Amino acid sequence: MKKVLYSLSIIFFLGFVGFTQSLSADGCYLCSVNSSDACRDYCRFSGSDSFDTRKRCENKGCKITGTAACPTASNYKVCSVRVDSKPEDLLARMTGTR
Repeated sequence: MKKVLYSLSIIFFLGFVGFTQSLSADGCYLCSVNSSDACRDYCRFSGSDSFDTRKRCENKGCKITGTAACPTASNYKVCSVRVDSKPEDLLARMTGTR
């Protein structure tokens, strides 16, 4: 019985981690040489690549040249933008109806 409960708790935990990671998918835009110092290398955004996220990064001073995975090393300058999702968009992503 303990093994079954242990297995179920691991499955639940892994499913929960996978679910939360899919909700907060982060990406980065590559910033060109002429970008502001705060966004010298990358601009991090959450959610999908959209016109709104691009405009927010451009407003921070990033001259976007492409997309990339966000770096984890500390020697990069990465600015961040937050995209406020509407409650109905979040619900649609959670239920998979979008």
